[in-house]
Amino acid sequence: MFTSDVNAAVAGFFAGGADEVLINEAHWSMRNLLLERLDDRAQMLTGRHKSLSMVEGVQHGDVDGIAFVGYHTGAGTEGVLAHTYLANTITGVWLDGERASEGRLNTAVVAEFGVPVILVTGDDLTCEDARDYAPSALGVAVKDHVSRYAAVCRTPARTAADIRAAAEKAVALAVRHEPVRPRPHTIEIEFDAEHLVGAATVVPGVERTGERRVAYTSPSMYEGIRTFKAVTTVVSSAVEEQYG
Repeated sequence: MFTSDVNAAVAGFFAGGADEVLINEAHWSMRNLLLERLDDRAQMLTGRHKSLSMVEGVQHGDVDGIAFVGYHTGAGTEGVLAHTYLANTITGVWLDGERASEGRLNTAVVAEFGVPVILVTGDDLTCEDARDYAPSALGVAVKDHVSRYAAVCRTPARTAADIRAAAEKAVALAVRHEPVRPRPHTIEIEFDAEHLVGAATVVPGVERTGERRVAYTSPSMYEGIRTFKAVTTVVSSAVEEQYG
């Protein structure tokens, strides 16, 4: 179904006049989409350990718009499979004092490269979240939130039609703008266990701000998201498989 939704977006983008579509596989292992079933007109960047993780590619200067397909709300909020980077370990993230989902974090990163967010798909609460951090982007709700593990879902045929139609319209929004001037950003992270603070503060610049919280300030969101990735990588290795 994930591959179907991505193909629908690709088809819509080309129907709307896109010249090229690069898919950056960015979920969990970053090796989930079925390459052999993808639209032949697209290319896919797959695998982990990318410089900008979920938005890898925007730094090369040839991306006019970005879509967040299959997104979700942030850790500590309502939403289907709500989380931020790690499934359960992180219970909240704040960007400059505002609670931040992956969508908000990534939007702040791509803004520094002049790339607008043009489409967001996910549950209804994800679309509501996106209206705050990317108000011009089109949103497609493929399911309605019931709980973290339950949703009222549309069928793949219906979601494909909805995503394709929105993507076709969204191409008109794919216009590069003046890059946002890099400035310092403070990111605060809350964990579900105290010992993870000790693990996170191994990363230079990351400091304890509470029993289960750390924070750091980076000179730009480019550096901010790279530090965030370093923190999540270190913290994930500090969680015991058996005991959590």
